[in-house]
Amino acid sequence: MIMNWNYIQNFLSNIVFGILLFTTIFYWVSLLFLKEKNRLSQIGKISSFCANILLFFILCSRWIVAGYFPLSNLYESLLFLTWALLTIYLYVEFKTKSKLIGAVLIPVTLFIIGFANLTLSADMQKSSPLVPALQSNWLMMHVSMMILSYATLIIGSLLCLLFLVISRAQDVDLKVIDKSSVPVYNIIVDYYENPMLSIPSSKVVELGKIKLLQSLDNWSYRIIGLGFPFLTIGIISGGVWANEAWGSYWSWDPKETWALITWIIFATYLHSRITKGWEGKKTAIIGSIGFFVIWVCYLGVNFLGKGLHSYGWLS
Repeated sequence: MIMNWNYIQNFLSNIVFGILLFTTIFYWVSLLFLKEKNRLSQIGKISSFCANILLFFILCSRWIVAGYFPLSNLYESLLFLTWALLTIYLYVEFKTKSKLIGAVLIPVTLFIIGFANLTLSADMQKSSPLVPALQSNWLMMHVSMMILSYATLIIGSLLCLLFLVISRAQDVDLKVIDKSSVPVYNIIVDYYENPMLSIPSSKVVELGKIKLLQSLDNWSYRIIGLGFPFLTIGIISGGVWANEAWGSYWSWDPKETWALITWIIFATYLHSRITKGWEGKKTAIIGSIGFFVIWVCYLGVNFLGKGLHSYGWLS
């Protein structure tokens, strides 16, 4: 029965990879062919939703069959991370009505699910009984909070990267217009697609670009502000579990060290915005650094040498 479920789960995971591959193509093509943009982006959104549902089914089935929350190995954490990214992305796109986010985020989820399906061995993809040290509610809280924080912080920092790309890493006065000065745009806008207005098209493009940068800056702040408490709770609960399992709250393990570095980066980001009033390019640079630090923390240290977090090592 377990073998059959493993086969079904792997098959569905491969289907998710295929769906995300075509979704990436749909979004990229929609950016090139504006006449079909609405239809293509709508197909991409529906495809993302279908992939999200399939991932939810895979995770739930692994939970039911194995009898524990599916975060016991790297493969399951990658599936959970992909599902969390898609869930947050679908909400953000629903609120913003922008296909730009899908065009940059869906390739990230494609990379993650591809890495899980094509790189990890069949043994690492199977559910296996938990050892006593892993049968802890503190561990489940730690891992789930960390993955949720990775998902939110990845999206927030990715929006910071997108801000730097669109602004060409130049200082932009985001206060030059307010929310009421460009009535044609809602929250995030594609500044190259606009209805007939009584103002010059070059002015529309410029106003739309600033409005887009405003929204990217605002949404990156919101999402990072949501992910930071998850990261904080994840680190604290991890310390409590580590004391139970290893007899020490902190051991300067590579994962722990890079988790602390990640925390410091995003704490700096939020501190600069809340107390210093920074916005735009300065905070986007800090958030962009966080994007790469997250990947070092989550996957990069797996290639540096073994530590106490042995479940995630590619050996």
